[in-house]
Amino acid sequence: MDDEYLSKCVVDVKGRTVYLYSSEGVEKSVKCDTVDEFMGVLQFVRETCPEERLSYSDPLMPGKTDF
Repeated sequence: MDDEYLSKCVVDVKGRTVYLYSSEGVEKSVKCDTVDEFMGVLQFVRETCPEERLSYSDPLMPGKTDF
């Protein structure tokens, strides 16, 4: 039995939200209320998430899209 792990992380800068996807198909999101909060979460994500699993949403697309 394999352990669950982070398979993808999508950063929505415009929406100040980070979407996390697990190897088991679980989706979680971190919605930040302030710019400072978002910048702290973004810094943590950049320091801990492998670059090949990190992507950014298109800032010109309104709302969440299928990543």
